[in-house]
Amino acid sequence: MQELDDPIPLSALQHAVFCMRQAALIHIERQWEENRFTAEGKVLHDVAHDPADRKRGSTRRVMALPLACRRLNLAGVADLVEFRAGADGETAYPVEYKRGKAKLHRADEVQLCAQGLCLEEMTGRAVPEGALFYAETRRRLAVPFDAELRRVTEETAWEFGALIAARHTPPAVYRADRCRACSLIEVCRPKAGSKSALAFRAREIDAALGDKTS
Repeated sequence: MQELDDPIPLSALQHAVFCMRQAALIHIERQWEENRFTAEGKVLHDVAHDPADRKRGSTRRVMALPLACRRLNLAGVADLVEFRAGADGETAYPVEYKRGKAKLHRADEVQLCAQGLCLEEMTGRAVPEGALFYAETRRRLAVPFDAELRRVTEETAWEFGALIAARHTPPAVYRADRCRACSLIEVCRPKAGSKSALAFRAREIDAALGDKTS
C-alpha cells in the first residue's frame, strides 16, 4: 500500500463529527487530555489491535489492518475486517470496536464508513456494510453504507482536510450534551470563547510572567 502525504487519520473523522473544534485541537494543535472514557477506549483498542489473520468457516478475519484512501487522503488502522467469501470473491466487512453503547450522533458511523471507503479503493470491490461493536452491550450494530452516510463521511473528510490545510481551529461553541463528556473541556474552555487553545495558554503564561516581573 502506497503511503500518503500527511493523511487525515480515520479517527479524526469521528472527532470532527462529534465536534470540529475538538478534532482541530487534537489533530492540528496536538492537544490531548485523558479521561476515564478515553482511557477505557484505549484499553479496548489495544486489545482489538492484536495483529492477526484468522479464518472462521468461509470468513477470513484480519485484525489491525492498515487502511488508506487516496481520493479522500485518509489513513488508519481497522480494528477488524472480515473478508466474506462469495461466488465472485471476497467482500470486506469492517468492524469497529467502541466502549459504551450506541450514540445519538453519527460520529462512530462516519468513522466506520470511512473504513469502508478505504477498503473499496484498496480492493476495487463494493463494501455495502460494516458493524460497530459496543463493549457495554456486547453486541454488534450493523451499519449500511447508504448514500446519505457516504455523503456525510466524504463532506466531513473534505471539510476537516480544509481546516488542516489552513491550520485553522474553529471557535468554541458550548454544547452541554457534548462538552461535559469531552476530555478536552479544560483545554478548550468552550464558555470562554477562546479560538485557539495554544493562544489561550500563551496568554496565561504571559500573564503569569507579567505578575512575576511587576
